[in-house]
Order: sequence, then structure tokens, then C-alpha cells
Amino acid sequence: MATYLEFIQQNEERDGVRFSWNMWPSSRLEATRMVVPLACLLTPLKERLDLPPVQYEPVLCSRPTCKAVLNPLCQVDYRAKLWACNFCFQRNQFPPAYAGISEVNQPAELMPQFSTIEYIVQRGPQTPLIFLYVVDTCLEEEDLQALKESLQMSLSLLPPDALVGLITFGRMVQVHELSCEGISKSYVFRGTKDLTAKQIQDMLGLSRPAVPMQQGRPLQTPEQPVISSRFLQPVHKIDMNLTDLLGELQRDPWPVTQGKRPLRSTGVALSIAVGLLEGTFPNTGARIMLFTGGPPTQGPGMVVGDELKTPIRSWHDIEKDNARFMKKATKHYETLANRSAANGHCIDIYACALDQTGLLEMKCCTNLTGGHMVMGDSFNTSLFKQTFQRVFSKGYNGEFRMAFGANLDVKTSRELKIAGAIGPCISLNAKGPCVSENHNAPIPQGGRGAVQFVTQYQHSSTQKRIRVTTIARNWADAQTQLQHIEAAFDQEAAAVLMARLGVYRAESEEGPDVLRWLDRQLIRLCQKFGQYNKDDPNSFRLSESFSLYPQLTFLVSLLFLVQFIFHLRRSPFLQVFNNSPDESSYYRHHFARQDLTQSLIMIQPILYTYSFHGPPEPVLLDSSSILPDRILLMDTFFQIVIYLGETIAQWQKAGYQDMPEYENFKHLLQAPLDDAQEILQTRFPMPRYIHTEHGGSQARFLLSKVNPSQTHNNLYAWGQESGAPILTDDIPVVGKPLVTATVVLIIAQYQWRYLIYPKNENDPEAKQGPRKEVYTKEYPFGLTVTTEITYKEVQPPLTRLFRRVVSFFVPNDDPPSEK
Repeated sequence: MATYLEFIQQNEERDGVRFSWNMWPSSRLEATRMVVPLACLLTPLKERLDLPPVQYEPVLCSRPTCKAVLNPLCQVDYRAKLWACNFCFQRNQFPPAYAGISEVNQPAELMPQFSTIEYIVQRGPQTPLIFLYVVDTCLEEEDLQALKESLQMSLSLLPPDALVGLITFGRMVQVHELSCEGISKSYVFRGTKDLTAKQIQDMLGLSRPAVPMQQGRPLQTPEQPVISSRFLQPVHKIDMNLTDLLGELQRDPWPVTQGKRPLRSTGVALSIAVGLLEGTFPNTGARIMLFTGGPPTQGPGMVVGDELKTPIRSWHDIEKDNARFMKKATKHYETLANRSAANGHCIDIYACALDQTGLLEMKCCTNLTGGHMVMGDSFNTSLFKQTFQRVFSKGYNGEFRMAFGANLDVKTSRELKIAGAIGPCISLNAKGPCVSENHNAPIPQGGRGAVQFVTQYQHSSTQKRIRVTTIARNWADAQTQLQHIEAAFDQEAAAVLMARLGVYRAESEEGPDVLRWLDRQLIRLCQKFGQYNKDDPNSFRLSESFSLYPQLTFLVSLLFLVQFIFHLRRSPFLQVFNNSPDESSYYRHHFARQDLTQSLIMIQPILYTYSFHGPPEPVLLDSSSILPDRILLMDTFFQIVIYLGETIAQWQKAGYQDMPEYENFKHLLQAPLDDAQEILQTRFPMPRYIHTEHGGSQARFLLSKVNPSQTHNNLYAWGQESGAPILTDDIPVVGKPLVTATVVLIIAQYQWRYLIYPKNENDPEAKQGPRKEVYTKEYPFGLTVTTEITYKEVQPPLTRLFRRVVSFFVPNDDPPSEK
């Protein structure tokens, strides 16, 4: 019998679904008390080699409000050729094509192994892939030349029948007509004027003329390719012309005076691109690919003026409400994103510049349409070139790893309701029995709840496909079956889901409020599932599902839960310090769209060590892992860092790797390079590669991520002789007294240095000024901790907050003592 861990892994490999709880509480109230919400991580189009699509259309439930797809959970009457929908219990007749089915001759959609199945829809015309390049010409010569070469390269990667268009912009916006041979022809728009979709289509000649309908003759509408032929052409027809046109692109001719920024009309260019596709291919999959090398400085969507003495908005300006263009620009891009999403068009943004480019305002264009967001320093770097090339990478079957115009519809059984979704998507604003509207249906005891995900999309082969995933889980009463619910807890999925909820809240709430919310969730989770005997701190235990080390004491048992929150609090997803608004938007965008494994790496990077003592092995993300005779490889998703220890670096400088007798040292130096190269070749977007050594300036990328268990303040306090001290005042995830460990971690981000435990606000001892107490105690694993607690006078609300937090871990509010 498979364990829950094997069950979870099998479901993820087959269906691309990970639930936080694999046994569901039987009421909404109990679900709220579980702290971690009932949610799932879904990869709608998970790539599978063993899932060939079937060449027929799905069978739907006949009830108009249901329309669920036939699946293995349905009850089937083979004699009467009827099937009962497992969502609404409607009895449906099989279509005539299913006349020959029986218990031994089942269609694929009724077999249990096909809980995920993909259909090819034969009806309707097939539309070619559409790519519209929107290129910024206000670039430096080297950047513009590199970008032109990358665009010319991309033409060779597209299918011959794919449609391609080109829009360039600087102070003016030019829509290039690609059907002209021997002459370059373009429509020029002023970059300061906001145009409606109707005006853009009229100026480009995309509006359909009103043809009077003659009696007895139906209205003949011109075919779509005729309308779009001037601006969107098949690659095989204009390959040479477009290659020459890209090669002849010049920098924006308008002069830029000293102390000024170039006038860049990004907002108008994007508006024209959206209007062009709306008028030519509405409700059809297409990609708008925006390449920009600076912030929009004029017209609708501008984020900063052209004066260089006026810096672009920072987080400080946003907090002080001093970002004068931000709200208006954000509204402009949100309008464009909604229009694109409504027509099935997605927007990619490739922003390469040393300064900010306005990603904060434009992030909705990618987040709401499912497009890519790539940020770099220059278009002339391998990071951009290889990342852009991987956009057109192909899967195992030789087809693009991309889909167009996808719609995701979620069906649920009557007891479940959908509350929302977080990720690169936008709501269809569809109301129905599956959408949460504060409705609670009774849940039958011992039954099963079901969810069906129906994804309709245009495949890269231009076929229209429907992928259906149907899953079910058992209900459980949280009052009597709490142990079963605990056993079915997916620790990794829950951690990522809670992190995404925190990042989602960080978009609209203050940073400290989000951190406090995370802290409260952790405390509530420990209260709900922890076991604790009064007056015995060592008795704290968590279920196996909540800790990798259930047999150990409180300090180690709680560590796994706390360490994820510890790294999340320090991550760029919640911390905006030392990150620009554009960088924060970039990090949060990728965190919301990557799968579970990559999301975990983003929050808690992986650290491998290489030494002469054995093969490479993972080690703790801790300063104690930084040793002089080790090479470290750290993967943070966005960076790949190779760090040479002090001794290793000295040996390399001495040239030992070039001596025949030290060939093993040469292999040791090469091993992390090979592993890093393997990661660099497969990841999208391509991470930044950093090779550094002890004392190097770029060693900060490693030192800023590790847990600072050893600092300049406590280097000798633990009696350890190994590891590297970190110059920081940050409080580590371990290294504090047992009773106050979690409390210190919770308040660590605010750098409060005093722990307050007065019984009440009127306690005379609490008002006698600062006083200090020192305790020394031994703990398991040979751990000896010296505790210094300093008391000082505080305001009553803060005192009450500390008492509320500490009351769970300490039987009373007295200071920890030897008793």
C-alpha cells in the first residue's frame, strides 16, 4: 500500500496537482480552523510523454449549469448506455459513437489511469501562431544591434506559417507594413496622444466596411488573412524582407539633449499593438513581445519625466505617495491587459537596462495575460540572448512549449466552492454553482469531494485542444478524525501556498502587516496540531506531517516549520529593502508562476558542498557550512553561485590544478562548474551565474542568504571552531534559548532587542528602568545556551502583544528560570 508521500508524488506526476490537505475537513468552519487553507497548486498543461491526445471531442453533462466532462468518477450503466455526472448527479445518454462500450471495452476517459486526458477539437478553422514584435529604438548602438540579431535569430525558430508583425517606437510609434516589397512603408503615430481601439483600427484600415445586404444574397465577410495581410505576414513570405528591415533599424532620430532622457512612447506603442490584434485576430491566441530599454517618458503610461535630475520612483516615494505618474500609468496598462486577456492575447515584456524600466506599472500586462517577464542589464548579455532563445524551445515531441488563448474552467462537487486563484490569470467573471458566494452545502459523512479542471487552449501545432483533469479526495470529520487529516497534510504544498498568499497580500498591504500575519499563522498552526505538556517545554511535538524530525525535541522539531518562515521573511518577495520596485515586481511575478519545486528553491535556496571527503552532498543553508576546504554551489533560482573556500581559493591561485600530481584538485574545481552548467541550460529565465571566492565582493550573494548562526557578536559563544561569521545584526533561526526561540524569531525582523514579561502594566518592577538577567542551561545534542534578558519599560499594547505570543510557549508570563 502506497504511503501518503508516494500518493502525493504520483498525483503530481500524473495530474500536475498538489493539495495542501489530501483529506478534506467536513465543514467550512473546520476548514478555517485548519489554519492552512484548502487549496491546490495546479500545472494545467503539465508536459507528459505518456499522454497522447484522443482524436474526438469530450462528452459533456447535459445540465446547462454543469457541463462537466465525462470522467472515471462517473457512474456508468453500460446496458442502458447512461452515465451519471458525479458533480450534479444528472443522468445523461451516451452519444451514438459510444454504442459499443462495455465493462471490458471502456473509452479512455472512463479508465482510472486517465484522470487527466486531452482531446483534440476538430471543429472550427485552425489559426496560425501570431507574434507581434514591439521594439524600442531608444537604445545604445550596442544594445540595439544585439537586439536586432536576437530578433533575426528568432525568425528562424518560428514555424513557416506563423504570422509576424513589427512595431517600433521611440518618440513616435511606427507600425510597419510588411507586404511591401522593395520599399519600407509604415504608419506613424504621435507618441503623446492616447487613441481608442476604434481610432487605431480606422487609421490602420482595419475596420470592416459596412456592406449593404442585398435581398436573397447573404452577407459575405472577407477572410481574416486578407484584413491582416498588410501588418501580419507568414514567415515564409517575408523572412528576407523582415530580416533586412530589422537589420536596417536605426536609433530613434530625435536628438536627446544633455541632462534629458530619451522620449519613449511605450504606452502608446503597446496600445497600438493591442488595437491591431483586436482588429485582426480577436478571440485568437497571439503574443505581443515588448522589448524595452528604459522607462516610458511621454504619453499615456509614462512613469517618469524626461529630466534626469528627477529620479524614477522608489519604494520610499511610493510609501510617501510621491510617485506622481504611478497610479495613472498603472490604470493605463491594466486597461490594455484586460483587453488583451479578453481576446486571448498575451503580452511578454523583455526589459534590459541598468535603471528601472517601469515593470511595476506594466507588471499587470504579463500577470493578467500569462506572458513572460524577463529583466536584465543589457540586450547584449548571454542572460537575455539565451533566455529569449528558450522562449522558442521545443518539447519531447518537437513542438513549442507554449500555448495560446487558454481558458481554465473549474467544476466542483456541491460541497465545494471556488474562492479565487493566484497566478498569471484573470477572472472570467463567470457566476455559477461552483463559485463561492458564502453558500454552505451539507457534506455527507464518508463521501468524497471532486474537482475538475477543464483547460481549453490553442496548441502550438495550431490545433484546438481541451485538457481535463478530475481528482477526488475523502471528507473527514476534524473532531474525530484529526489524525487522518494530519497524516494527509502536504507540508511542501502548504508552505508554498502560504507564501503565495503572503506575497499576494504584500501587493496591497504594508510589509510589517504581512509579516505579522505570517507569524500569527505559524503560531495558530502550532496551537492546532502541537502536543504540549504543561511545565515541560521539551514535551512539544508536532505530527510527522508537520516536521521532518518528529522524534526529536521541541527545538529541532519546530525548526523545519520555522526555517521556511524565516527564509520567507528575508526573501525579496516580502522584503523590499535593497530592491527597486521593478525588481520586486520581477521576483514576485516568477514566484507566482513557477511549480512547487522551483518555488521552494526561491524561498529556501539549495546549497551543495564539494570536497575531497566524498561526493557532492546537500548541506544546511547556514554559515556553519562555509568552510575553508570546501566549494559551495548555491541555487537561488535567480542566481547560481559557486563559492570557493579560503583554502581552495589559495590552492587555485597557486596553480595546483595545473600540476599533474594534483589532477584530483582539478576535477574538484570542475565538478561544480558542470553541475551549474546543467542548471543554466534548462532553466527559464536563465539565472545569473556568479563565480566567487572567500573575501570576494560577490561573496555577498551567498552570505546574504545563509542563516547567520555565527556572527561577529557570537563567534565564540557556541564553542564552534568551524564556519564563517556573518557581519550582521539579523537574528538567526537557531541560537536562542529554548523557551524564547520562536518569540525571538517572530520579532526578529523588527530588530527589537528586549523581551518583556511583566505580569501586568502596573508591575513596579517593570518601571525601575532597564535591568538584565543571565541564564545558562544545557539542552540535547550537547547544546549549551547562555541567555541575556534585558527588561525595560514599554507601552501597554506592546506588552499585551508579547504576553499573547509568549503565553502559548510558556505556562505563565514569568521570566524563564532554572525551575
